[in-house]
Amino acid sequence: MRTFYAVRHAKAGSRSEWTGDDRKRPLNKKGLEQAEKLVSLLARYPIAAIYSSGYLRCVQTVRPLARSRKLEVKVSPSLEEGHGLEGLTEFLGDRSLDDVVLSTHGDIIDELVEDLVAREVIEPGEGGIDKGATWLLEADEHGMAVRARYIPAP
Repeated sequence: MRTFYAVRHAKAGSRSEWTGDDRKRPLNKKGLEQAEKLVSLLARYPIAAIYSSGYLRCVQTVRPLARSRKLEVKVSPSLEEGHGLEGLTEFLGDRSLDDVVLSTHGDIIDELVEDLVAREVIEPGEGGIDKGATWLLEADEHGMAVRARYIPAP
């Protein structure tokens, strides 16, 4: 089994109030606090690599964790909004990866939870898609999440 930590980006400023490029919309004060708390939330877990959507709010969410682990944040378009579950499963299917953090968006986490429920990995209503929350996933040799545990947002 290989382990992945799918993190929904922390709280960002309102999409409707942001007038610039949405890719550059930053975390708000609460989101920056959540990003800092992610360090202690994941402190007991081994982390070998950190990948993120290129959107600023996703990178900002895992930057303190990367700094604390002396890792770089590797940007991947596969984790960006609109790439769906396929973007996430690219990572789960890569047998060279283990103990990897994946910072992504709500639409992808929502699809992940729907898939986990449909495949009866989790029960309906178990966990959620809150901003800043993490799904700890264990993937089999075929890249399928066969176990999942919700870690609430800090």
